[in-house]
Amino acid sequence: MAASSSRIMLGPLVAAIDQGTSSTRFLVFNAKTAELLSHHQVEIQQSFPKEGWVEEDPKEILQSVYECMDRTCEKLTQLNIDISNIKAIGVTNQRETTIVWDKETGEPFYNNQNIPCPVAMWMVKCMLTEMLHYTCSVWLDLRTQSTVERLINRTPGRNKNHLKHKTGLPISTYFSAVKLRWLMDNVEEVRRAILSHRALFGTVDSWLIWCLTGGEKSGVHCTDVTNASRTMLFNIHSLDWDPDLCKYFDIPMEILPKVRSSSEIYGVNYISPDFTQILLWSAALVGQMCFQDGQAKNTYGTGCFLLRNTGPKGSVAIAGAVVRWLKDNLGIIQTSTELEKLAAGVGTSYGCYFVPAFSGLYAPYWEPSARGIICGLTQFTNKSHLAFAALEAVCFQTREILDAMNQDSGIPLSQLQVDGGMTSNKLLMQLQADILCIPVVKPSMPETTALGAAMAAGAAEGVSVWSLSPEDLSEVTSEKFEPQINPEESEFRYARWKKAVQRAMNWETTEPVVNGKGLCPVFFPF
Repeated sequence: MAASSSRIMLGPLVAAIDQGTSSTRFLVFNAKTAELLSHHQVEIQQSFPKEGWVEEDPKEILQSVYECMDRTCEKLTQLNIDISNIKAIGVTNQRETTIVWDKETGEPFYNNQNIPCPVAMWMVKCMLTEMLHYTCSVWLDLRTQSTVERLINRTPGRNKNHLKHKTGLPISTYFSAVKLRWLMDNVEEVRRAILSHRALFGTVDSWLIWCLTGGEKSGVHCTDVTNASRTMLFNIHSLDWDPDLCKYFDIPMEILPKVRSSSEIYGVNYISPDFTQILLWSAALVGQMCFQDGQAKNTYGTGCFLLRNTGPKGSVAIAGAVVRWLKDNLGIIQTSTELEKLAAGVGTSYGCYFVPAFSGLYAPYWEPSARGIICGLTQFTNKSHLAFAALEAVCFQTREILDAMNQDSGIPLSQLQVDGGMTSNKLLMQLQADILCIPVVKPSMPETTALGAAMAAGAAEGVSVWSLSPEDLSEVTSEKFEPQINPEESEFRYARWKKAVQRAMNWETTEPVVNGKGLCPVFFPF
């Protein structure tokens, strides 16, 4: 974008930190026009130390935020845009991922190893010659399965939905309470810190806000109601931490962040006098202008996250993504764009169905013991058919969630609005329309998640530079994908997919171990 003198006189700007599972971004928008002015992105490394374990480094996450802020502000300066016009920062984040840190030192706990790692701090520019390597338990992590089983065994009738009347959630490896319970049971350093009243718990939003508002000196330890609602410690009716739930998990309430609303001033940061937060996937609902009851959107990222505006009640679900697995584990593709080209080359899975239950199956099944399978293989099947089946798998999982939502709400969805990195794959969008039998609408500006966070930040009381009134919202141009197959064909393919899911759910998880490694996932024909 060319620099111009008119840019110097721009009105109020609002920024968003978009901290996802696979990357961090910092984006700056014009509050009057919703125009994206500049952004920067940094990938986040995931580690898989054992089967079912998924970890990330909280320090790396924080550093990626600093780096993205720094680079974005440099780009704005090159465009002659005054960064002092940034009036607020919204935060969007991966949820459920669990971090415990020391409030006296600001250091995360768990898995400490000394490694050389210079860190450039944004606007501070001090170089550290060494840092400790720490990890946080990512939402995909399955190490808590034994913890979940122990908790379920304590419920009447071994009912995984025993807490649902308060939490709206099943007892699952997915949610933060069991991850925190696992850390308390298995990491002595965490136990000692809690007993000595030094420990703080939070999901990624809490960690970032605490660090960015002063850390051990003056950091604000808080979260919003929507992040809190994904911990299994939060009462969705009283909208606060529940003493009985905390007692059930034996988690001291003193380590929990204060619950705040999703759009209010939280504290002060280097770049801006105001600092606000909104939940990542709910932010996309705002960015997609889903303000009416019954409207829904799906974010296609590391996972698939489908939300629907149900008025006074909320609903969130996760499907899955397989691109990274095809790239890193099988080597079928080198880039995500190559996946679309491969799949489009054959235009069919040729009867091959892929259930990517790498971390079990989440909504609507909540079955952590399920395992990924590929069904319907013949000698004719090749990597292009597998690529097509992988794309279909994302769409089928979305269909399962949408069916459940339609049943719960009693109002069939008329179209699905989409965002996220995978929406650049036009074949995926067309497949989604075909499998859902409704139009799929993709905005021309794909950064609706970050836009939603910026909108909520700019609209917060005390900031008030962004109006959310319908008459003040900018019109969003979009591309619509209409269904191109008949409903009968869609239902046939969906029924075959459901058959494959049942096989994934019935797969025996206690595989023999050979040389310290489990056997590979199963591949077999129908």
